[in-house]
Amino acid sequence: MPAYPRDEMEEMVERWLQANKDAEAAGDWSPMALLFAEDATYGWNYGPQNEFMAIGRAEIGAVALGLEMGGLDGWEYPYQEMLIDEKKGQVVGFWKQVATATRADGSPYEVAGIGGSWFGYGGDFQWRFQRDWFDYGNAAAIFLEMMGDGTLSEGMTARMHRSLGDGLPGHYDIGQAPAPLWPPA
Repeated sequence: MPAYPRDEMEEMVERWLQANKDAEAAGDWSPMALLFAEDATYGWNYGPQNEFMAIGRAEIGAVALGLEMGGLDGWEYPYQEMLIDEKKGQVVGFWKQVATATRADGSPYEVAGIGGSWFGYGGDFQWRFQRDWFDYGNAAAIFLEMMGDGTLSEGMTARMHRSLGDGLPGHYDIGQAPAPLWPPA
C-alpha cells in the first residue's frame, strides 16, 4: 500500500469522526458512504458460518450503512482511539457501542468487549476498504436483554426479525463473499 502524508490521513480521520457523530445524531449512517472510493469494500464476520461484504460505494451506502445499520438509531459508537500508519496508508479505530436507552438502574446498555474498524486509505479523502470486528455474542446478548426489558427500538426489533431470513443482501457463507475478509496487501 502506498504512503500518504500524515496530515492528509489525520484530516481523513477527523472527517470520519465528524461524519460518524453526524450519523449518530441523524440516526442515518448512509451519508458516510461518500467517504468511500467508488470501488471500496466493507465487510465483517458474523460468526463461524457467515460474513458480510459490500462492494462499491453504492452498496456500502445502501446495504452496509443503510440496511445493516437500520434500527440502530439511538446508538452511539464513540471512538476511543485511532491509530494512523501513513507509511502503509492504514488506520485502526477502537470504538464502543452504547445505546442512549438506559436500564432501570440508570446504567447504559453497552455491548461488552472491544469493537473496531480497520481502514485502508486510498487518497482523495476516501477509504479503499473497511473491516469491522465486534463480539457478535455480546451484541446479541445486549439486544435480547433490551428486548426483554422492553427498551429495544421498533426499528431494531424489525431488523432482528429481518435477520432471521435467508438471502439477506451482503451476507455470505464464510469464504464465499465477492471480496476477501482479509483485504489484499
